[in-house]
This record gives sequence, C-alpha cells and structure tokens, in this order.
Amino acid sequence: MNTATATRYAYYPGCSLTGTASEYDASVRLVLERLGVELAEIPGWTCCGASAAPAVSALLALALPARNLALAERDLPGCDVLAPCSACYLNLLTARQEARRDHRLHARVQEALEGEHLPWANAAPVRHLLDVLANDIGPARIAAAAQRPLAGLVLAPYYGCQTLRPYAAFDDPEHPTSMDAVLRAAGAEVLEWDKGARCCGASLSTTRRQAALPRIAEILRAAAGADAVVTVCPMCQMNLEAFQRQAGLPGPVAVLYLSQVLGLAMGLDPGQVQLGRNLAVPPGFLARLREVPPAPGEVVQATGTG
Repeated sequence: MNTATATRYAYYPGCSLTGTASEYDASVRLVLERLGVELAEIPGWTCCGASAAPAVSALLALALPARNLALAERDLPGCDVLAPCSACYLNLLTARQEARRDHRLHARVQEALEGEHLPWANAAPVRHLLDVLANDIGPARIAAAAQRPLAGLVLAPYYGCQTLRPYAAFDDPEHPTSMDAVLRAAGAEVLEWDKGARCCGASLSTTRRQAALPRIAEILRAAAGADAVVTVCPMCQMNLEAFQRQAGLPGPVAVLYLSQVLGLAMGLDPGQVQLGRNLAVPPGFLARLREVPPAPGEVVQATGTG
C-alpha cells in the first residue's frame, strides 16, 4: 500500500466496466476526480481471465492478470494498480500473491510473457476501489467533498465474496466495516444487518439459477429496512438487481454502486452517475433522493444569488 497521500493510480477498468457495468466506470472516474485522484488507465490492458481462464489453464489464469500488472509497471511505474471490479481485483491480486509465494511459478509466468518482451517484476501493489476510498482517501476527505450529504437515507453495504476472500487485504471478510465509514461520510445511515458478506450465488445465477435465487432473495429481504443496497462488485450488482422478480421479491429494490452513491452525495445528478442504466431504481428511491436537503453552504449560495 502506498501512503495515504497517493493521488495517482494505474487504473484497470476490466471488461465489465467497459460494457454491462459502464455506469460503475463513469461514476468511479467522476467521484475520484472530485476527490483529487488521478486515474491513468493502463495502456493496452486486456481481460484478466474472469472466471473462465482457470478452467482452461492454471498458467493462463495467472498470466492474463500478470500481463496487465506488467504493463502497469512498465508504463505507469510507481503506481498502485486500482481495480473497481471485485473479480478483476481478485484475479490481479491472486497473480501477485501466488507469484510472490512461489518463485518458480513467477518464473513460469515471466516465461509466458516473454513473447511480448514484457518483464514482470511483480512490484506494483493491487488495490480495490473500496480500499482506496476507505484508507487512502478516507472518510474525512469524502465528507468534505459531500455537497449534498445523503441525510435520511438508509443504505445497506454489500461487500460480496471476492472483495475480501480469500485475501483479507484491508478488512475482516466475516465482519467487514470499511464501506460503513465511507457511507456515513456521505451523510447516509448504515443498515445494521448480517448479510453484507453473504454470497449472492455468483455465476450460479447463469449456470444453476435455482441454486442462486434463494441466496439473492435472502439478501434482498434482509435489506428491507434500507432505501438501497450498495455494492462494489459488478457480478453482485447484476445478481441482486436483475433477478429480483425471479427470486420472488414483491417489488423492486435499488441496488447501486458505491461510486454512484458517493457521486450523488457530491452533488452529481442522477444522469451523471448513470442511474438510468440501473435496472431496478424504484420511484420511491428517487422520491427519497429528492427529499435530501442540500448542504448548508449550498443553501446560502442559492439564496445569495437569487
């Protein structure tokens, strides 16, 4: 981990954030810009292997993320690698951790990258967006940037599995709390619940949906006291949002990305954080959002220019 004053990161958006989760990418970029953080996208990045590569080749599953880490080391030296997608984060971190643990494995991966003449020293730390928000930027800076704190909104922090398992790099995987402080800094109340680290079913939603639906229903029903569920994982967000009706939910539940919520607290409008791309944003949530009072400084400015 770099020091808390780090303001530039090698940004790895990954495949989901350039497609089905583009609202996550857009809101991450806007929010971090508001917080004074520079994102330098890794030139020439490619897929990290997602969940498919391990079934094809154990070496490929490490070489694909290692290639992206090597590109970051070469083209953005000295930068931590920031990945908002929990699956991408886990793949990148696995390559780094396993190669550090096993020098022979590191050598095999380096050999696989020789075709591109791409050395990999395995020097760049891998960071999740939540880690950077909670520990490098910190709640105080987030609170200072909140032009429209989300007072009165109750939010359920949902971490999912891959953010903290199997590598508990920055939080307790059984009882995580890092997102709680970030949400409170945005002015929201945090729902007290025990489902934040419960598995949503992951890829079972596409391969064995009947096995995943009870897990999705359990999480969303437990969030009944919240205005929205907030997550940092595109797969979790898709599962909790897209299969609500099939899981037997009586009505839509808002499932937002953390960066979307922070953007709203920072005064960005719903269009800027692309709420329109979310599948389940009930009218009740939008009404509650409109009820959020502006920060005192915003009120003074508005009345002063009237």
